[in-house]
Amino acid sequence: MRSSLEAYDCEGLERAPGVRAGGGELPGPVSRGRPKPLGATFDGVGTQFAVFSRHATRVTLLVFDRPNDREPRFEVVFDPEHHRTGDIWHLHLAGVRPGALYLYSVDGPYEPENGHRFNRNKLLIDPYAKALTDGFVHEVGAAVGCDRDAPEADLSFSDSSSVAVVPKCIVVEDEFDWQGDAPLNVPLQESVVYEAHLRGLTMHPSSGVGNPGTYLGVVEKIPYLRELGITSLELLPVQEFNEHEVDRRNPGTGELLQNYWGYSPVAFFAPKASYAAGHEPGAHVTEFKYMVRELHKAGIEVILDVVFNHTGEGNELGPTYSFRGFDNSIYYMLDRNKRYYRNFSGCGNTVNCNHPIVRQLILDCLHYWVMEMHVDGFRFDLGSILGRDGSGRLMENPPVVEHIAQDPILRDTKLIAEAWDAAGAYQVGWFPGGRWAEWNDKFRDDVRRFWNFEHGDAAQLATRLSGSADLYLRDGRKPFHSINFVTSHDGFTLYDLVSYSRKYNYANGENNRDGHNENYSHNHGIEGETDDPQVRRVRMRQRKNLISTLLLSQGTPMILSGDELGRTQRGNNNAYCHNNELSWMNYSRLPHDGEFLRYVREMVAFRRRHPAVGRGEFFTGGDHDFDSLPDIDWLNPDGRAVDWTTAGGRLAVRIDGGGAETRTGHDDSDLLLLFNASTSAVSFLLPSDACWVRVIDTYLDPPHDICSEDEGSRFAAGSWYRVVEKGLAVFVSCR
Repeated sequence: MRSSLEAYDCEGLERAPGVRAGGGELPGPVSRGRPKPLGATFDGVGTQFAVFSRHATRVTLLVFDRPNDREPRFEVVFDPEHHRTGDIWHLHLAGVRPGALYLYSVDGPYEPENGHRFNRNKLLIDPYAKALTDGFVHEVGAAVGCDRDAPEADLSFSDSSSVAVVPKCIVVEDEFDWQGDAPLNVPLQESVVYEAHLRGLTMHPSSGVGNPGTYLGVVEKIPYLRELGITSLELLPVQEFNEHEVDRRNPGTGELLQNYWGYSPVAFFAPKASYAAGHEPGAHVTEFKYMVRELHKAGIEVILDVVFNHTGEGNELGPTYSFRGFDNSIYYMLDRNKRYYRNFSGCGNTVNCNHPIVRQLILDCLHYWVMEMHVDGFRFDLGSILGRDGSGRLMENPPVVEHIAQDPILRDTKLIAEAWDAAGAYQVGWFPGGRWAEWNDKFRDDVRRFWNFEHGDAAQLATRLSGSADLYLRDGRKPFHSINFVTSHDGFTLYDLVSYSRKYNYANGENNRDGHNENYSHNHGIEGETDDPQVRRVRMRQRKNLISTLLLSQGTPMILSGDELGRTQRGNNNAYCHNNELSWMNYSRLPHDGEFLRYVREMVAFRRRHPAVGRGEFFTGGDHDFDSLPDIDWLNPDGRAVDWTTAGGRLAVRIDGGGAETRTGHDDSDLLLLFNASTSAVSFLLPSDACWVRVIDTYLDPPHDICSEDEGSRFAAGSWYRVVEKGLAVFVSCR
């Protein structure tokens, strides 16, 4: 590989006072530099380096030629008298160009009892690094800052170097030909979100792409995504993480497990290097931008699942990659005994999000992904941690949450919170900050219970179907602030939800102790895979019922990738550690599950044609004020006003299309939704003031299970319609 360091004549080189080169000659003059911006910034002549550390006594920059080098080409020690402003260590080094590789060594007190864990032997990733080499290895023990074999291990000091196990930072060039790209700004009200793992979208051989498992592979799959009709691609974490941090094996196969999902970040600004097809330094940055640009051309937004609640450094016995080595007591919430970390994330540590330094890092990071990488939104993993102060208490008006919501650069950026954490905080419907949308797990659970249990609860279904006003109306938010989902990466796939009555996570190597126990799933008579035609038929009908309910509900729907293909994890509801066919999209299921793929495509298209199921406001009177609502009627099968005490799993819903303007500028048609989650067929009386076109019946075979208004069967006003057990039918008015 050609070095990215330009050769300079170093004879008579004037070095700033206190700056020392070691390991080789400097490529050019060193000057004082500036405290902002943080990170490594190329200016056309050289690179400005700036990092934060309040308690460090010495900071050294090490520059390398190649990703696997164990010795730097040269190193530069920052002189605190000339290269420090406040808590920022900074310098400018001429001749260092994009593609250069670097790390830091930071010295200071190793006093775990006081919260300090500086260790000059553990080379550190710049917290503002925009790219890393693909350099994580299976053995991470060398990155641990203490001697784990010593008594009271976390109080000991490790003398071993971590250079062999830590990827290098890359100086990147921000220039890219965006070809006029701009944010799509699809309103949440009109959005259909598709949650996917970037690698999993194309890694399976059946994907048919030339660059499987990569940013470029996603580009190759854009036609598939467009045909599906989604507006927004929500990607599981692409911020750099160590996939090799899992030290367990699959007890059945002996396969070494991995951190596949990526919920253990080590560099918030850096896209995952191993998701790039190219191997030149910084290729992953360029390929990520290319992916975003091409998705935007296709009318598809990019939403990132971001993890600011914890890092991959773990607890006091975890590896030192970055934050711990720069200033442990600033970046993390520490216990009263500062040897230990508060663990509201369930992953060993908790980021001190509302400390001013960390808050600024989070805002800078979000700005970078929006301004330089052109992403359209963020989903914040364990978002409730953003609302905790340095002692872990939940705040009424957490600064970082309010700042993100009110930030002018992020004004049109989608903000979605997972409004809970692993320590018991649950803020669904109460997440602070005003304009945040939320993952609505109450929707997930209530819809699952309605369809999968013998006695459905029509009142709970009505609440979720009408936009969860019980959660979002009280503080001025709208139905679309509810991100509705039936399945997500965390839990059963849709296929498994109707095929397994309990989880099967043994392949995770945790004795089936991990994963949710309350799944509200049902196997419909046989556990797991079966050739029984009757069971397969009811399972297909239930999948159609569930996806239809999702897409007929007020709120913003989110579909789990692969559900449209019948993707199965064979009953595993926590496949976070499987980078294999258990997790990947398997397109070879299409011949067997083409019926459902067609159904999902048509269902998405139906939603986008009918704004009556994607309103911007709650129904008149709000949730469960059912005495007199001009825009929605809740009915018994006989056409009378529903009796909620006896409705069970049978409910008719008439939605007034007036005021819901279609794309042609006309009011939408009225819609009639007939739900029968009971175990026997039910006849429903169709309203007598209009004729009706049946467009959906999940019992019927294709193409009659879902069709356009022009193709649907007509039924006279006041006629009866029979909905089979575990069935759903939808009609459109034809006055």
